[in-house]
Amino acid sequence: MKSKRNIDECFRLAQFTIEQATDGIIWHDADARIHRANQAACKLLGYSQEELLGLTIQDINPNSNKQTWARFWREIKQQQTVTFEDQHLKKDGTLAYFEVKASFIQFEGQEYVVGFSRDISERKRIEKERACAFDEIQRLRQQLELENEYLIEEVSELQSFGGIVGQSPALGTILKQIDMVAPTDASILIGGESGTGKELIAHEIHSRSLRNHRPMIRVNCASIPRELYESEFFGHVKGAFTGAVKDRAGRFELAHEGTLFLDEAGEIPLDLQSKLLRVLQEGTYERVGDEKTQKVDVRIVAATNKDLKKEVEQGRFREDLFYRLNVFPIEVPPLRKRKDDIPLLANHFLTLAAKKFHSPQPKLTKAHVLKLQNYDWPGNVRELQNVLERAVITSRSGTLDLQVGSSRGKFSSPPPTATPSEDQKIFTDQEMKQREWENILAALNQTRWKIFGPGGAAELLGMRPTTLISRIKKMGLKKPA
Repeated sequence: MKSKRNIDECFRLAQFTIEQATDGIIWHDADARIHRANQAACKLLGYSQEELLGLTIQDINPNSNKQTWARFWREIKQQQTVTFEDQHLKKDGTLAYFEVKASFIQFEGQEYVVGFSRDISERKRIEKERACAFDEIQRLRQQLELENEYLIEEVSELQSFGGIVGQSPALGTILKQIDMVAPTDASILIGGESGTGKELIAHEIHSRSLRNHRPMIRVNCASIPRELYESEFFGHVKGAFTGAVKDRAGRFELAHEGTLFLDEAGEIPLDLQSKLLRVLQEGTYERVGDEKTQKVDVRIVAATNKDLKKEVEQGRFREDLFYRLNVFPIEVPPLRKRKDDIPLLANHFLTLAAKKFHSPQPKLTKAHVLKLQNYDWPGNVRELQNVLERAVITSRSGTLDLQVGSSRGKFSSPPPTATPSEDQKIFTDQEMKQREWENILAALNQTRWKIFGPGGAAELLGMRPTTLISRIKKMGLKKPA
């Protein structure tokens, strides 16, 4: 009798302990039917004890089915105890995360599992928030790295080209136009010959806009391989195509809430223009290989040295896209039509070149200015800068030696001609090859490696583009990244 009394007392003590436990405790059999549950389990799941005893594990676990249950039962019989995290469905229809430790037992010839469950929903919520925050930090970090990469490139180009310098009436008109349109979100189309400083105008517009807290992202539409246009503009996801080893943000995403500068917009392929128009009209796009639609808010500034009206007439440019870009046109005059700016530009470029090459700054005389103003400058401001940089390099004695070509203009005084009595340097074949190499590289750098068309390197060198391409390959010249 005493032994039975002790057993009864132990049983009541065990039952009391189970009921007082803060973890939910549930007994179920091999068929997943619930045989016993403590008060904590009822409270965690929102059921009464009578309601819970009429359910199965599949009723409270949406992830459990016949296949997963059979696998679970084999595993627990083999390992005796398993621990896992899973979702449980409460009576009110909400899901909660539980940490479960389940143990296999045999009692009176039957097989059971007793599971101890603890609600970890709050921990999971915090982990999810941290994961989301980490992902967002990583995304912002990648975006900042890309923006920094673009901005370093832009700053480098701007420093080498100089700022907006001049006092001519033509330049004054442009600055007034910038003052009017910069604070708005209107699209702007900047026209003008190569080398006139269209990109500087775009930067000035952005710096005076309400978007200047975000970057101006530049994309050179003439330098993008045709098959990479969509990826360059809209980005891509990992695995979208061969070589897409990770997700990449496009220029539109980088320019969100800022300005996107489409340089040489006339070179955009016709089949991509419709997709570009959609982004400008609706503010939405999809990354290459992604079905998710992205929203974007950008201000478009485009530049071209082509007559886009003629391009529209000849069917090479969409008329609707032209009107979307040409809301506010700005035409940058060539340097030959703003010669009043040449003295200021020349001094400005001499100062920059002297700092760049760590050389004394040569003095610019009135004769030099007159010589510069008597030239037509087919390469415009960019050509002027190159001429003055070359002059600083060659003028080590302090006297400025301007070597200006005369493809279209005239000089105030012709260059001196050599007489038979003068000493003339004879160049070896290797020296001539070196000079040709330097001359071609100078032409490529001056035209930013534009080979074909007006203002291209082939035109400056007076040779066929195919001939130039052949020599570039032969000399092993490579376009800078």
